[in-house]
Amino acid sequence: MNYIGLMSGTSVDGVDAALVSIPANGQPVVLATHEHPISPALRGEIQSLMRTGANEIERLGELDMVLGGLFAEAAHAVIAQSGMDKKNIRAIGSHGQTLRHRPKADHPFTIQIGNPSVIAERTGLTTVADFRARDIAAGGEGAPLVPAFHRQMFHSPQRYRAIVNIGGIANVTYLPVDDTGPVSGFDTGPGNTLLDQWIGHHCAREHDEAGQWAASGKSSKELLAQLLADPYFGATPPKSTGREHFNLEWLNGHLGKLTALPSVVDIQATLLQLTAQTIAQAVRRFLPQTQEVYVCGGGAHNRELIFALTNHFSGIPVATTETLGLHPDWVEAVAFAWLAHQTLEGLPGNLPSVTGARHAVILGGIYKA
Repeated sequence: MNYIGLMSGTSVDGVDAALVSIPANGQPVVLATHEHPISPALRGEIQSLMRTGANEIERLGELDMVLGGLFAEAAHAVIAQSGMDKKNIRAIGSHGQTLRHRPKADHPFTIQIGNPSVIAERTGLTTVADFRARDIAAGGEGAPLVPAFHRQMFHSPQRYRAIVNIGGIANVTYLPVDDTGPVSGFDTGPGNTLLDQWIGHHCAREHDEAGQWAASGKSSKELLAQLLADPYFGATPPKSTGREHFNLEWLNGHLGKLTALPSVVDIQATLLQLTAQTIAQAVRRFLPQTQEVYVCGGGAHNRELIFALTNHFSGIPVATTETLGLHPDWVEAVAFAWLAHQTLEGLPGNLPSVTGARHAVILGGIYKA
């Protein structure tokens, strides 16, 4: 069975599309991949809706339709790249673009846009979407959802593994050697989001290539201690977060409490250490049996971040998921293809041990072609 997975994360750096074969018994196989661009203007519109503002409902409604079209374009592009006849593709699994994620609200909710009706209409393919809402309805955090796929793809019967996805937000999955044992997983805090926002604000660049700018600065002990004091880092899982919490307003609030303001490049260096240290501390505190760490997501390309992680994980080897057979850029897109398969097969896609849901549930809504 062939599926397309579509993913756009909190970094809003493009739509990842993966065409995946999922055999009846066996591991998913990637057939083709494509990264579909998001224009700077559209990225700005998305990011502006991640914060409260004027006329939100009108803006959200229009952007939902626009992104549905963009996701459909990404699906068409990966199909064209593969050369596969569309009739051989069972469905699309679309994560959508998260605008709000409030699992701790009085009435918990999560909002992902990229209208699946538009995707189904323009591609002619059944589309599965809105994966997170059902887990929240069952009392869960709605995130992270990828750990179930991590277990399917990366489990080892010999080694306790942690899979660290560093997108805009960083999350970790713990895979015990006993495949019947509970899998753990949670968001550790900021991944690339603060790094990208800070360099974007001061250097008009989308990201810090390989961490070179951060490497030219020096981490501030006072600022790092201030940032690490955020209650989120000490909270016990299950837990999840997003850009609505970790953003420039959050950072500027902490900068205003310092006795001396570091240089802008030293702040970037500190933010890199924040990401590395909070990931490592979370694994050591909550997942102490971990023997191997594998990184995926955009952060896998940040050489300085990987170097910092390796230092913090002293004694525990750190590599990317490419070592395990799946390139770090495509893990999440493949995961949502797999989650679409789970849904259409009537199988649960969440792990209550990860999200805190009351029970396992079938995720997402099905939009028939």
